[in-house]
Amino acid sequence: MDKTSQHPEPAKLPQRLPQRLESNVPDLLQMWHPIWLRKWSILALMLVIMLVTALATFAITPTYRATTTLLIEQRKSNVVSIEQVYGSEWGGNEYLQTQFELLMSRALAERVVRKLELTTHPEFDPRQQAEPLVDIGSILGSIKKVAKAITGTLPEDLDAVPDQEALILAEVTEKFMKLMSIEPVAKSQLVKVQIDMADPDLAARSANAIAQGFIEAQLETAMDMSVTATTWMNSRIVELRTKLKESEDRLQSFREKENLVDVDGVASISAAELAATSDRMIDARRQRAEAQSQYRQVQSMRSGGWQKLATIPAVLGHPLIQQFKADEAKARAKVDELSRRYGARHPALEAARSDLSAASASLRGQVDQIVAGIERNYQLAVANEESLRASVNTNKAQIQKISRKEFEIRELQREVEANRTLYDTFMTRLKEATATADLESANASVVDPAIVPLNPIKPMRGLIVGLAGILALLGSTGITLLLQILNNTFKSIEEVENKLNLPVLGILPLMKNRQRSQIAHLFSSDEDKSFSESIRTIRTALVLSGMSGPHRILVVTSSLPGEGKSTVAANLAYAFGQMERVLLIDADLRRPTLAKNFKFPVGTPGLANLIAGTAKVDDCIKTIEGIDMLCAGAVPPNPLELLSSERFAKIVEHLKGRYDRVIIDSPPTQAVSDATILATHSDALIYVIKSEASPIPLVQKGVGQLLQSNSPVTGVVLNQVDVRKAQKHGYHYGGYYDYYGYTNNQPQKV
Repeated sequence: MDKTSQHPEPAKLPQRLPQRLESNVPDLLQMWHPIWLRKWSILALMLVIMLVTALATFAITPTYRATTTLLIEQRKSNVVSIEQVYGSEWGGNEYLQTQFELLMSRALAERVVRKLELTTHPEFDPRQQAEPLVDIGSILGSIKKVAKAITGTLPEDLDAVPDQEALILAEVTEKFMKLMSIEPVAKSQLVKVQIDMADPDLAARSANAIAQGFIEAQLETAMDMSVTATTWMNSRIVELRTKLKESEDRLQSFREKENLVDVDGVASISAAELAATSDRMIDARRQRAEAQSQYRQVQSMRSGGWQKLATIPAVLGHPLIQQFKADEAKARAKVDELSRRYGARHPALEAARSDLSAASASLRGQVDQIVAGIERNYQLAVANEESLRASVNTNKAQIQKISRKEFEIRELQREVEANRTLYDTFMTRLKEATATADLESANASVVDPAIVPLNPIKPMRGLIVGLAGILALLGSTGITLLLQILNNTFKSIEEVENKLNLPVLGILPLMKNRQRSQIAHLFSSDEDKSFSESIRTIRTALVLSGMSGPHRILVVTSSLPGEGKSTVAANLAYAFGQMERVLLIDADLRRPTLAKNFKFPVGTPGLANLIAGTAKVDDCIKTIEGIDMLCAGAVPPNPLELLSSERFAKIVEHLKGRYDRVIIDSPPTQAVSDATILATHSDALIYVIKSEASPIPLVQKGVGQLLQSNSPVTGVVLNQVDVRKAQKHGYHYGGYYDYYGYTNNQPQKV
């Protein structure tokens, strides 16, 4: 049978490759499967973390929260209005935010610390919590005494250094401020003052003390501001009275000096005159423009004689000019008529010519009179415009003078009014401040005083333990899924068939604690029944797959080194050797293993020597336990060139005639391209995959490369399968493992 008949048809490759290279994204069932297998470990880890968290929460000191509710009003209920004095006329948000900051101020906190004597309380006093290594107060006192003894006086720098009590007060105040918090109630003027302490009674007293201290501070501030405002206004009122008197005197003096009685009336009359004169000047300017236009036309036509001047529209449109032109036209027409009837010296013709000359002279005289009238009108229009412009300028100057005086008197009046308004305002505020000097009112009041809390706010043991359990469950589940996703290897027959679309010829169990050379002899020694039966299963699958034609040349390869292809090839050779004449060839000329596994003497010639022609076939073939073997021989510098040579093809054909089956141990597909060359000489190719070790993308790439080159990929052998672990994880590989040593998922000695 021809070898090419075993190869996949090129037309079918596009249909097979997408199935083999399909996406390996796990579905929901695949994601749930590893979680379910490790459910007890996940639950145990969750319970342990919850127990440890519960024990840790019981070791934490409980904290109690006391809350006082305050009402902060934006406006005071004053008897009289004195908002400017107290400073409460602010915007709502800014005012409330300012009050919140005052509640959290250091001054208020220090006031409460002093009132409750927290510097001696065990929860705050640093002297009662831990014994300090160095007494700072004693050291500072000693330094001050020594400095005073030497200099006779205490230096200012040392005198400004705070003593131990001041340091303790500052430290306690800082700690107390960290325990305070405020919580404004939304859409209201209420604010909650909260104190978190280990002592519930002290927490309640502290919250109430903050509220009371805030109110007292507001009253004290208001009183101080009222006294300060009254004192300041008394000193300012005299100065304002003097300034008012001076401004009134200046106003009266200016009126008397300028003899001003009714500035508005005078300004109104001048403005009316200016408006009338301006209107007349506008008419004069328009008349001057018209006269100027006619004048310029006359000047431009004067050089052409009175005939050109007669064509000017202003001249031509005059009624007398039109009459004279009509008379001239009649006389000219009569001359023309008589000249055709009579001779040049006929009396009638001479009389007509005399009439024509008289009409032309009258027309010329009238044109000259009209032109002279146009020039006189232009000169009169210019003079009239200049006269009116002078009147307008005079009126403007007079109005500007009045305006300056008006501006000065208005300025003096504004100064008087401003001084009088300021003086009246200060007088009113002074009376209000004096009247409310002893009025005690605050903008804050206590709505709900704090009570002693019964239940701690933290630690919230139930919530913490529950969250710890949920986080532990999610974390362990996530780790399980992450490990499952990162383990991108083949773990079952179904995965191999689904990912590669190739049949699984068989699986080989994992042989623990055995050397590679021992596994190579494992079938012949029959030490492990399950392994031997697996080899027979692979042999049977290969025989059945070659029913249409025997697989005379069989290539065994894998993706990477160390996946067990050499041991599979050796044990298959022993299995076929029980029925046929078999030759095992080590074609891995870079990293040969056959000679090492079967302990060939050093320097034994092999395939490389045979291809190079330095040895004969009979000298290279060795028989081990009834199986003929051809080792790699001396490692050549050019393995790929040797395998691609025509001599190697002839050697394969020669060996094919001598043996029933030739099994070739090929290099890995991802390391070199030797496997592709060897596959061209083969009838079948077995792809070895190491269970839970061979990366799926690499195997898909290797199988794809072989199929692209029309290699006869027959099937896959899943090698080194940990059957007990696989059955524990829910993978099953056949019932004969129970019979051969894996009953009830427990390995038995064979």
